[in-house]
Amino acid sequence: MHMTSTLFLAFSALLLQSIEMRKAGRGRSLRGVRHGLTRERVRGGGRHSRSGPSKLVAMDCSESIDSGEVFVDCQNRRLSTIPSSKTWSQEPKHLLLARNRIKVLRDGAFFGFEGLKSLDLQQNHISVVEEAAFQGLTRLTTLLLQHNRLGTLSEEALIPMPNLRYLRLYDNPWNCLCPMDSLIRTLQVPSNRNLGNHARCAEPVKLKGRRLKQIDPELLCRESDHTGDPQGDQTDPSDFLEPIPFRSKPDATTSCHTYLFPQPRLDCSSRGLTQVPTGIPDDIVHMDLSHNSIHHLRAREFQDARSLRTLNLSRNSLEHIDTASLSGLLHLRELDLSDNSLHSVKYGVLEDLYFLSQLKLGGNPWVCNYSIHYMVYWLHLHPGVKDSGLRCRSPPEHTGESVEAYVHSYNRECPKDRQRSQTDQGQTDPELWNTPLELQRELEEEEVEPNHLRAPEKYRIIRLP
Repeated sequence: MHMTSTLFLAFSALLLQSIEMRKAGRGRSLRGVRHGLTRERVRGGGRHSRSGPSKLVAMDCSESIDSGEVFVDCQNRRLSTIPSSKTWSQEPKHLLLARNRIKVLRDGAFFGFEGLKSLDLQQNHISVVEEAAFQGLTRLTTLLLQHNRLGTLSEEALIPMPNLRYLRLYDNPWNCLCPMDSLIRTLQVPSNRNLGNHARCAEPVKLKGRRLKQIDPELLCRESDHTGDPQGDQTDPSDFLEPIPFRSKPDATTSCHTYLFPQPRLDCSSRGLTQVPTGIPDDIVHMDLSHNSIHHLRAREFQDARSLRTLNLSRNSLEHIDTASLSGLLHLRELDLSDNSLHSVKYGVLEDLYFLSQLKLGGNPWVCNYSIHYMVYWLHLHPGVKDSGLRCRSPPEHTGESVEAYVHSYNRECPKDRQRSQTDQGQTDPELWNTPLELQRELEEEEVEPNHLRAPEKYRIIRLP
């Protein structure tokens, strides 16, 4: 009996110890689970959009600070909804959502983004903007909606943005009928000169190609009446045809994509351009015109692009550059002329590029004759410019040779067509022959004819003392 009691007590002690260990383990496990959930909440802070839990909506977006303001870059992330405002560590001032898959902007889509100053929604698939979509964006000054699928937009959608100064709406299929009346009247207010520039009607046929800012709003509802008139089919179709004004050159704002971050950039690459587009905004800092078919740069093509720092003209089959084509680009730092069809560059083309630091010239069929000397002289006068790719393609005896080496050899070896007479030898250092200064003196000497060969003067003025 005593032994049985002893065994019972021992078994009870072991059972109690096991229960305590299970409790402790269970507590530790619960704390671990809670800790794991907390970590998941922190890690998944950007996984929910306004439409509820979904894909990794904002995990790939990047935050940066420029001039003390927070930029959130969600460009080209395949987003179909607006990310949550609670995703970011700081309140964003600029939200970049270009090149995504957003189709509809619902009411309250930007709740929590009340501090935004600029909103970039270009190059999405937006076809519907509800009237309260921009509610709360009272500080917004720039809204980019170009290159979407908008056919109509109400003035009520703009009312929540009293500080809006720049609105881009071009390259949308605007249906210029009665529902567009209020928007068009708003765009045509003189103080709204930067709202809706370059946007054009796609329908109806009679108004196709007309700018929204130039349409008489009274015509819109008339067109709607004609559309709903059962007898409208009896109207002569020729009455609705109006020739679209011929535009000799493409417009930069409609032909190219404009980006604001990190600096204003105009992307005109691979757009099938044969000329430099007009209307380049004066605040554009970087411009890409590569992979087009521009064969000739004409004078004053960039006269309005005074803020340009980089200009890419590579891969254009460019053959001719007029002397004043780059005039006005006083702040240009980088110029890319590579992979074109340039044989030489005319005297004076580069004279306005005071701050140029990089010049790309490779991939051109440079012809090493006297017309190529200007490039070498200009580069010698601007030692701060880092150039690349300036090599002779022809004539065959100089193929592959650097143009600088060719010019030096040209000056060392006096060409037969420049040989001087025995009386001239020793008067001029051969190293200085064929320089611009020496050539100018030769021309001046050729212009001065001997007295007995000059034509008789018709009048002669004698000053008396």
